[in-house]
Amino acid sequence: MSSSTNPLANKAQAWSALFAEPMSELVQRYTASVGFDQRLWRADIQGSLAHAEMLEAQGLISAEDGAEIRRGMAAITAEIESGAFEWKLALEDVHLNIEARLTELVGLAGKRLHTGRSRNDQVATDVRLWLRDEIDGLLALLGTLQRVLVDQAERHADTVMPGFTHLQVAQPVSFGHHLLAYVEMFARDAERLADVRKRVNRLPLGAAALAGTPYPLDRERVARTLGMDGLCQNSLDAVSDRDFAIEFTAAAALGMVHISRLSEELVLWMSQNFGFVKLPDRFCTGSSIMPQKKNPDVPELARGKSGRVVGHLMGLITLMKGQPLAYNKDNQEDKEPLFDSVDTWRDTLRIFAEMLAGLQAVPEAMRAAASRGHATATDLADYLVRKGAAFRDAHETVAHAVRTASEQGKELAALTLEQLQAIDTRIEADVFGPLSLEGSLAARKGLGGTAPDQVIAQVRRHRSRLQA
Repeated sequence: MSSSTNPLANKAQAWSALFAEPMSELVQRYTASVGFDQRLWRADIQGSLAHAEMLEAQGLISAEDGAEIRRGMAAITAEIESGAFEWKLALEDVHLNIEARLTELVGLAGKRLHTGRSRNDQVATDVRLWLRDEIDGLLALLGTLQRVLVDQAERHADTVMPGFTHLQVAQPVSFGHHLLAYVEMFARDAERLADVRKRVNRLPLGAAALAGTPYPLDRERVARTLGMDGLCQNSLDAVSDRDFAIEFTAAAALGMVHISRLSEELVLWMSQNFGFVKLPDRFCTGSSIMPQKKNPDVPELARGKSGRVVGHLMGLITLMKGQPLAYNKDNQEDKEPLFDSVDTWRDTLRIFAEMLAGLQAVPEAMRAAASRGHATATDLADYLVRKGAAFRDAHETVAHAVRTASEQGKELAALTLEQLQAIDTRIEADVFGPLSLEGSLAARKGLGGTAPDQVIAQVRRHRSRLQA
């Protein structure tokens, strides 16, 4: 049947000649992905150009066809960048939209582009190319956020604050030391991302629908052109694998959990009950009825958005768990959670770097809080150990001292020498150095400790790592 008499010829469906009736509009809307996958357009064109270059090198299309494809893709790129490109729901996805427009522009050369590939390996390639570039951007943002925190840590290497366990005052720590804990978390996030990138950056193209292709493709050439590290070696796995998307979303979920933990602390620290920090006004909001309020909306929203990214991870795992080999339409549902995970993590990292650069500590509030709750009790126990006591005995002795101080409404460090000596005769006048907040910090000078000198050493280590 000729195109002039075929009622489906103008439906632009790649499989239309097989079907006796057009797709219903409801099904068309339900199955179309172009509303969200059009963001893959640049990767789609990049992959298509590499494929065309290989087809030409292999003699599967002519040099004239190759030139026409390049000309057409350049025109499409200009149209999309200018906003003039018409995305059509009837064409279902980004791939068919671009291919249909290419054929309009260059004719038969556009139809020959799909030689030796399927949308199954095409979409898998596009998502990998897109995600690889997004990972590179996220790695840069993670580096920026770490550098901001390192700068703040250096400024506050000797700013005393209470360290908490169970949200109870435990021991004094340096505020700089506390911030460097998050640098360690974000450094691990970057390591995970760099590792995920290795598995993202493998080429499925050439697997075709599921079984490979009879055409003499040079898949290695395409991989080199696209800057990929290797090939997906099994055609069935190549088109159906979404491990790389799940791995990425797992990394994003954990990264957002780290953001969420920091957010929770910022919310606490900014409250009047703590008053440890001030955030720039542009990252906060007020109340519609309470004029005194300054709400930490950005940390609160980030804390909430972390749950959404964790949910995307669960969604992707569930999406894949029941699929037989090879490609299934279910896999169309991988994109929205993946896209949103990237967007949410990227935007959060960007805004947190700017917000934390403007964070102002309130050292006097931190110090006052560290002076409550007998924060240097462990230091007194360590002092007694240095005087010859067994640690368990020293622990018991200090518990009695804390009880004595509490009964008198005092902090442990406020007890007099006579009161302390009444508890243990080994205590001498030199006890007040270890009992002070600065003495407690300075004593913890081992690798990874909170002593200001150790904090500065860690700052230098991180700076060297982040510059590498």
